[in-house]
Amino acid sequence: MFKTISTDLAPSAIGPYSQATDLGNLVFISGQIPLDPATMEFVSDDIKEQTSQVMENISAILKEAGLSFKNVVKMNIYLDSMENFSIVNEIYASYLSEPYPARAAVEVSQLPKGAKVEIEAVATRN
Repeated sequence: MFKTISTDLAPSAIGPYSQATDLGNLVFISGQIPLDPATMEFVSDDIKEQTSQVMENISAILKEAGLSFKNVVKMNIYLDSMENFSIVNEIYASYLSEPYPARAAVEVSQLPKGAKVEIEAVATRN
């Protein structure tokens, strides 16, 4: 059965999508950008602060689903510049532990609202 997951502790959707969809064993978390859920504004222009906010947004959605980063099996990272890869990787790694999820990291020409980073995730209840 398909259901949506929503929490006020993560930014509301800025388009026609859900924060996450729950298929029972799998939870798909939409790409999160560094919006403060209270203000719906960027937390900062700093890549470290943006990455931390993105991970906090994902964490809030996982928690709403009754999950944590330990349940994440796949993440995709979108960067406006690969020059930020090592910084993003350092912040990203601080939220995770082994065994790490599968991951892709790619540079894109532009992200929503001019974000420097966007991250999406897939988690499992297994």
